Amino acid sequence: MEKIKHVIQASIETKQQVLVNEELLATIEKIINAITTAFKNGKRVYFCGNGGSAADAQHLAAEFSGRFYTDRKALPAEALHCNTSYITAVANDYSYDVVYARMIDGIGQAGDVLVGLSTSGNSLNIIKAFEVAREKKMITVGFTGLTGGQMKSLSDFLINIPSTDTPRIQESHILVGHIVCQLVEEKYFTPIP
Repeated sequence: MEKIKHVIQASIETKQQVLVNEELLATIEKIINAITTAFKNGKRVYFCGNGGSAADAQHLAAEFSGRFYTDRKALPAEALHCNTSYITAVANDYSYDVVYARMIDGIGQAGDVLVGLSTSGNSLNIIKAFEVAREKKMITVGFTGLTGGQMKSLSDFLINIPSTDTPRIQESHILVGHIVCQLVEEKYFTPIP
């Protein structure tokens, strides 16, 4: 029982640090505005990650393309790893390091948004995708842990959760991701009086 309470408390403490970090909160607001603007301009939002972060990427993409709170039209968002034939072909023929970069090179457009989730900030396939995205004048949003890793310098907006503990970082990524999805949905679909 104490171990369970300890894990819950650690998750709460990480989120508490997010709550009081004014710079991080301001960045979340900037991301909400950037994604809302992208959607209003007919642009798309792409998500990528590995392992649990791939699951989180798929989850957040579905909140846009499906729905969050509101019955509304679908928003153009997708997770880049969902085509297993593509992923396995590129990983086999080239390298796993370029699976997201090649996809972004093929479908990314200026003004689109690429959200990369990596708890270390050092996932090479996401770094390479961010490099291509920047060449294409896309907006890059990094969801990382404390340091931001190598993604820090490639992110237009960085959500670096103040933790080095992977599960706590991922729990906070979903919290922030849900905030972004909820508020983008509200801003996009609420009529201006």
